Amino acid sequence: MKTYEVAVVGGGPAGYVAAIRAAKLGRTVALVEARELGGTCLNRGCIPSKTLLRHAEVIENIKKAKSWGIETGPVTVSLSKMMKRKDEVIQKLRTGIAFLMEQGKIDVLNGYGEVAMDGVIRVDQNGNQQAIKADKIILATGSKPIVPPIPGLREGYFHTSDTIFNITEIPASLVIVGGGIIGVEFACIFAALGVPVTIVEMSDRIVPSEDPQAAKVLAKSLKNKGIAILTSTKVTAVDQEGSKELVHTENQKGQKEILQTEMILLSVGRSPNTSAFSSLDLAMNGSFVKVDEYMATSLPNVYAAGDLVGNWLLAHVASAEGLIAASNAAGQKEAIDYHVVPRCVYTSPEIASVGMTEEEAEKKGISFKVVKVDHAGNAKALTLDEKEGFTKLIADTTYGEILGVSMVGPHVTEMIAEPSAYMRLEGTVDELASMIHAHPTVSESLYEAAASWLGKGVHH
Repeated sequence: MKTYEVAVVGGGPAGYVAAIRAAKLGRTVALVEARELGGTCLNRGCIPSKTLLRHAEVIENIKKAKSWGIETGPVTVSLSKMMKRKDEVIQKLRTGIAFLMEQGKIDVLNGYGEVAMDGVIRVDQNGNQQAIKADKIILATGSKPIVPPIPGLREGYFHTSDTIFNITEIPASLVIVGGGIIGVEFACIFAALGVPVTIVEMSDRIVPSEDPQAAKVLAKSLKNKGIAILTSTKVTAVDQEGSKELVHTENQKGQKEILQTEMILLSVGRSPNTSAFSSLDLAMNGSFVKVDEYMATSLPNVYAAGDLVGNWLLAHVASAEGLIAASNAAGQKEAIDYHVVPRCVYTSPEIASVGMTEEEAEKKGISFKVVKVDHAGNAKALTLDEKEGFTKLIADTTYGEILGVSMVGPHVTEMIAEPSAYMRLEGTVDELASMIHAHPTVSESLYEAAASWLGKGVHH
């Protein structure tokens, strides 16, 4: 039985980066992955969805260009070609990860691994059994879509974010159960393909984890795309009528409605994959593995990272946790810092945020001031014909330290890095307002918000 200093179970954004970090710290490393390298994010999540969202963006821009004086013929789409490009992007990135594994001399075991109490990991590789032993183990087995116990919901008659990318035909209609980040992104994709889409969300608004004003702007945009949004509404049952699905809904007022659709997409959240280490007596935090700031579990020499531990179920957070877990497994002493975590929604318009919301600042009793700058007066947003968004800045009134930023509009998922950096360095509105921003750019709105917060705004 081969022994390693560090073994990582799971090859997603937490696991593969943990393996690389441990290897670069001079440890012998094995990585066990039951499916494809890159995990859910690369193969069934972030990357395929963003590739298709790019296609949707192009389709929308072609339609919008008519009002700019650019005429085209009828727009046609090929789902098979779109999916092929999506697969090519995935394969290129997956090959890149495999190269990094080889470069780091990391042994990759493709199979389902089960972790035992004695540090042994038994790997089933298509019926061939192999066992390895590790001094330190990092659990990074990720999560899976939640399938709620809706009466009448039958396997094979619905999709999740794990299976939706396997479709071969564009559906005639789609009901999305769940209006969180995953749900609204898929709504944008299918609406651009001409599919009538209905979102059913139990909360009183879509993307309930984001700024209420951002959710309002996005909801208006989605409705303009023809997407129906039912908030404060739950799905009570599902029936089949021939090739159609009948989705029974009921809102908080007790009003009932039956939605007829060809396809159902469930996007109500994710739950951690724990079967690979079910024999370990780990302390849990609800359904998630309990860890400390060093990503250490309740068992010595066992660490966990990514969706397993809860917190933000985001790929970049998983990678950050994986790096911390690997450093500590390799004998370093590093603690995770969740103070600055950018959050992105890749819809049209995009939403990006970092730090506190107004509600969170109020709950903490912080004295703060908020400035919101609409993009209706931003030159670059006007040239892009995307003026519906805004930039909101929250800073404490004692030192002017930036507490949070929320943005809606074009390219804001790229722009969020700037306020994130300021917050990481405990920057102030004075420092942000003194920085020269390029013109014309949407990022000028960050400068304008800071200057306006100080009472020195030019255009606001």
